[in-house]
Amino acid sequence: MLSVTQDDAPLLADLMPWSVAPLRLGRSWPMAPDRGSLTARWEALVRAEGADRAALLQPSRSRTLRSAVAQLPGQASGTGRLAGASGRCPDPVRVLHGPFDEQWLIPDHRLIDAARPELWRVADPQQLFLVEQGRVPDASGPAVLATALLPDGRSLAGRPGRIRPLYRRPSGVEPNLAPGLLDLLGDRLGSPVAAEQFLTWALATAYTDPAGCRVPLTDDRDLWAHGVDLGHRMLWLMLRSGERPKLPGGRRPYVRAALPARPAELLYDREEETLEIGEGRISPVPAEAWDFHVSGVRVLELWFARRTAPAEPGTLEAIRPAKWPQEWTSELLELITVLALLAELQPRQAELRGSLTDGIASSTLRRAGVLPAPEILRRPASVLDHHEEGPEGQFALL
Repeated sequence: MLSVTQDDAPLLADLMPWSVAPLRLGRSWPMAPDRGSLTARWEALVRAEGADRAALLQPSRSRTLRSAVAQLPGQASGTGRLAGASGRCPDPVRVLHGPFDEQWLIPDHRLIDAARPELWRVADPQQLFLVEQGRVPDASGPAVLATALLPDGRSLAGRPGRIRPLYRRPSGVEPNLAPGLLDLLGDRLGSPVAAEQFLTWALATAYTDPAGCRVPLTDDRDLWAHGVDLGHRMLWLMLRSGERPKLPGGRRPYVRAALPARPAELLYDREEETLEIGEGRISPVPAEAWDFHVSGVRVLELWFARRTAPAEPGTLEAIRPAKWPQEWTSELLELITVLALLAELQPRQAELRGSLTDGIASSTLRRAGVLPAPEILRRPASVLDHHEEGPEGQFALL
């Protein structure tokens, strides 16, 4: 139970003022769990002509074969109208499609109704994104997730979340934080506070209430150090980069029976700790991994459904692997491990939040002049690091 003091914890929306709405594709086929399907779909699109090409595109009010749009920042896709498009598929990029689901996207602005170019301008190796999850009353799961990939920001709850870049400019320049926040925390804690430390603290402590996502703050050095360390562990698991996470010895999940070529059903045997995928078997799968939810949705079930749900015949989305790829099995084993390890940290998160009985309230930040952040900081910064090709090959003016 959160204390009365924590009820005055500042909103993440005030602490990280610039946020971006989720991407809106307008059609599902430009995203897939494997990149090979995307190149095949593009090739099918450009082979088709006239009405057949239009039907494959699945036009919307925002995008048709005649739409003229600018290039996505940092991407080398074409800007001519799709009615005359030809050639190779733009190189797909790795993105985060909702919680813990890494997929591939064709980064072509002509295919995406609302691609949020302001996000692409600041996406680089130094950038991290916090993604607020849609609130579902009484639902378990994290309030925020972090990723180094460009996230689509979609909420499993069907309610809009928000994407909050840690930095407003490329190369880790200008933290997306209320002015003076890091200095105030540094003064209270007796040592400098970096932007990434705030992010890891938010991962460990954030919670949602009817007003939104809140991040309780503290001036207790021991609690702060514990929270930053806990959040750093969570961040490492969420990024899934570098050394792969592992469960101890006999708890590591393995494929005990080969997965079928076209699995259609996912079941869990709680007593045997076994994930049943058709005739395939993976074990041991800790119950904590199976029970891991975000915004009221079981993560493993949704991950599997996105790879096996039937597609309408004759559509580009129906172009997919003929059989279950080995890469998906490897990704599933890693996802089980990540979810199990994150679940192990949840009691520590709850204990930490319960210890924050005398934190830094929103009213304190207002008296210190940290809040409210200037309105200009709720808008993207001007980024002029490179040319961006506009419609029909013209250079865009930013």
